[in-house]
Amino acid sequence: MKHAKLIMDRDYAIGEIDPRLYGSFIEHLGRAVYGGIYEPDHPTADEEGFRRDVIELVRKLNVPIVRYPGGNFVSGFNWEDSIGRRDQRPRKLDLAWFTTETNEVGLHEFCHWAKKANTEVMYAVNLGTRGPDAARNVVEYANHPSGSYWSDLRIANGEKEPFGIHLWCLGNEMDGPWQICHKTAVEYGRIANEAAKVMKWVDPTIEVVASGSSGHGMPTFGSWEYEMLGECYENVDYVSLHRYYDNKSNNTPDFLARSMDLDSFIHDVLAVCDAVGGRKHSKKKLNLSFDEWNVWYHSNEQDKEIVKQGRWNRALPLLEDIYNFEDALLVGSMLITFLRNADRVKVACLAQLVNVIAPIMTRNGGGAWAQTIFYPVMHASMYGRGTALRPIVHSPVYDCKDYEAVPVVDATATMDEEGNVTVFAVNRDLAEDAELELDLRAFGGFSRMEHTVLHHDDVKAINTEEHPFTVAPSPVKTEGITDKTLTPVLPALSWNVIRLIR
Repeated sequence: MKHAKLIMDRDYAIGEIDPRLYGSFIEHLGRAVYGGIYEPDHPTADEEGFRRDVIELVRKLNVPIVRYPGGNFVSGFNWEDSIGRRDQRPRKLDLAWFTTETNEVGLHEFCHWAKKANTEVMYAVNLGTRGPDAARNVVEYANHPSGSYWSDLRIANGEKEPFGIHLWCLGNEMDGPWQICHKTAVEYGRIANEAAKVMKWVDPTIEVVASGSSGHGMPTFGSWEYEMLGECYENVDYVSLHRYYDNKSNNTPDFLARSMDLDSFIHDVLAVCDAVGGRKHSKKKLNLSFDEWNVWYHSNEQDKEIVKQGRWNRALPLLEDIYNFEDALLVGSMLITFLRNADRVKVACLAQLVNVIAPIMTRNGGGAWAQTIFYPVMHASMYGRGTALRPIVHSPVYDCKDYEAVPVVDATATMDEEGNVTVFAVNRDLAEDAELELDLRAFGGFSRMEHTVLHHDDVKAINTEEHPFTVAPSPVKTEGITDKTLTPVLPALSWNVIRLIR
């Protein structure tokens, strides 16, 4: 058995954890909306056509914010198409995903769904085919009380009270050539600056997210942030990051080490942000919004055929990755990485929420179930609140194809307002359990320990509608706390949640 040690101190704090770290994302893509959250003919559908079984699962994830309506979709989207009478809304060709958007679910409907799911809306504006004028108008429509053209139109459309959307994305992945109206860093920085300026003139209480590099490997990475922020630094509040990982090489040790790349990505973007702030002699410090992250590769090949056969159809079943057990382990390590950077990573959105590279899957007319990745996200959102601690972790290491000195035990800790401590830990070892020594010398007064484990002997195990709990967490029997050192055992290849309760 391997041995690792985690030393904690209540005064070694990284910072307060923003609840929005556990956000998610719904784009008008695939069956995320139509067949996902919305299916009016489904047996569980409510009066607005939203699936109650999906809402119940979303509530279990305790999602504080959901990014909407895109994604690549937003760069060709006219927000006005999604308001007013449904039977008068236009059907439009979506050039991002080669489908037809019916606009059955629009701004009003999505805000209603968000309330039912106990979450807030993070709204993205189109800075691809459109610009500051449309951006300021949608803020006026959504947030201004009354007495103006757009706010009064909202009232006429049945919504007397403002939606009160606080967080806004300034476009999406504008550095990517695949994006509708892709821009250079300076072009985007200029339009983002002007959009942010007028949006905040309409509603000074909002926050806005500038579109950073769509990936660490982009040829313009670094220079994009530096040049873009040179144009809009003082008017934006966050810079976005997007990152997806895959295991196409079927190398589990290498795959589980990808969170090391995630940590480097975060630190590299922060270095550029702070360099721009220093160059401008600014007292302002920008934080990060990691508003797209996940594992994504299982559906890549089938998506090509689906688009080829169903081009311009409605709600094609795109990006329907079926997640296995090892995917859940990496998702757990990615969440641990966000917590270790909670002083600067304030928003994160798992992409996406339902059906499309998602923790929740549905069948049209049928059931809804949790995929393997559902559980680390649920655990982190439930227990990773309060203060992120900076524990000292001593762990054996291993080398693999792309990384050296990878910690076998990847772990971090949080402390809530009542002084309860939660340790999140992944054992990356394929064969050996790991004894994790918890040094609690700076604490005391814990009455009990709870240990929950997510493990399966088959790294490729999945959950299905017929067998929804093939991969599911289970409690580990623990003894009462008698001293200041505990040694829970982390099974080989496992996600662990260890709660120390006062």
